[in-house]
Amino acid sequence: MSLLSRLNPFKRDAAPAAVRSFDAAAGGRRGAGFGRHFGSHGTETLAAAIPVRARARHAYANNGYVRNAVDAIVAEAVGAGIEGNSAYPDKDVAAQIDKAFFAADVDAEGRTDFRGMTAAAVLAEIVDGEALFVAENRDGRTVWRQYPAEAMDETETRELGNGGYVVAGVEFAANGTRRAYHFRAQRPTDLFPTAQESIRVPAEDVIHIFRQLGPGQVRGISQLAPVLLTVSELDQALDAMLVGLKISSMFAGFVTDTTNMGGAGEAFPEADGGDISLEPGVVRVLPGGTDIKFAAPEQAKESIAFAKLTLGQIAAGLGAPQHLVDGDLSQANYSSLRAGLLPFRAKVEQYVYHTLVPQFLNPIFQRFVTDEYVAGRLDVADLAAARKAEWLPPRPMQVDPQKDMEATRSALEMGLTSRRQAVAQLGWNVAELDREIAADRERETELGLTFNAKGANDGKG
Repeated sequence: MSLLSRLNPFKRDAAPAAVRSFDAAAGGRRGAGFGRHFGSHGTETLAAAIPVRARARHAYANNGYVRNAVDAIVAEAVGAGIEGNSAYPDKDVAAQIDKAFFAADVDAEGRTDFRGMTAAAVLAEIVDGEALFVAENRDGRTVWRQYPAEAMDETETRELGNGGYVVAGVEFAANGTRRAYHFRAQRPTDLFPTAQESIRVPAEDVIHIFRQLGPGQVRGISQLAPVLLTVSELDQALDAMLVGLKISSMFAGFVTDTTNMGGAGEAFPEADGGDISLEPGVVRVLPGGTDIKFAAPEQAKESIAFAKLTLGQIAAGLGAPQHLVDGDLSQANYSSLRAGLLPFRAKVEQYVYHTLVPQFLNPIFQRFVTDEYVAGRLDVADLAAARKAEWLPPRPMQVDPQKDMEATRSALEMGLTSRRQAVAQLGWNVAELDREIAADRERETELGLTFNAKGANDGKG
């Protein structure tokens, strides 16, 4: 552009066109690093579920870090058991319902109780991505049998009449509601299953638990999916580090003939096959033209720091503090433990109330109350009210229990919580606890015992 053109006040260059774009959507060198794109949640999860599930099971069974982290999440979510309190207005009837429910045998295999079933459901949902329970009628009462995720026929996908359809074993009505599940005919204990026509089970007889990544998702995906490749790479890296440490611990020396005259062997006639022993206090005189070098494999100085960084990445992918993955508390203190546990417990609480309660706890409780009502074992005026329950997970273990109890006492005194909720968070039913306390007081009075506030006998009759 000439000088006159620049000085011309009537001539203006057009402003550059504005470009609006997300950097994350750009191509080029940086965008190519994303690799594959993630499509619909429904198709992506169905395509990946089988290989991811197999790898997740292998990682949980063989990797100590994964096992430790998953078990910690299960323990935090369920503990000794999630306490259910009937919401029926009549407290006596509510206590009757609670007592009958937790005393009932709802496990079809008879190996555990409702609390144990809850822990098994959470474990399966984390590792497999989904947990399945099918109802069975036994003497007028519903019991539930757990099935592995592959028991639901993942190959069953077809169109049905009247707008219905089946996707990966889940049958939908025309309006999108689930109306049945299609299970493989073989038993879950079969060692060599054979292909048979699937069995249709009504939706009300199936409990299907999974966390949804997005709309359109039909089956679950393992919660270990974000970390499986990293876990595999870390396993290989740790194995290589162990081999390197083993080799570096083997002290070996090599005598070389630098002049290529072949006189090194004659200088050590006592050597067996050319090997020279190294004894304490011995000074070896090497012949002229020879040299000795010792094997000292180099270990990467950053290997330990990199392993810690990788474990932090795995912990972040699992949503757990790193010390729950590797068990290392060497750098922990009260403040750091509390800061790490609070958001972790918030995530677990969100999972319990958003997934576990509506998909598992409520259906089993409601089915039990209905069975009791139909069989005449429960006399209530309002069945709908009797089917409602409040679920309170046990209070998690605290870094400083004394401070936690003081906080609970303050909350009770300030009217911010009820004694029923406080007791339920400890894993107890308040009605049962009160009966035990009353029985203790009666026994103490009968025996002439008096205990002070600290629980020690003061010796007064």
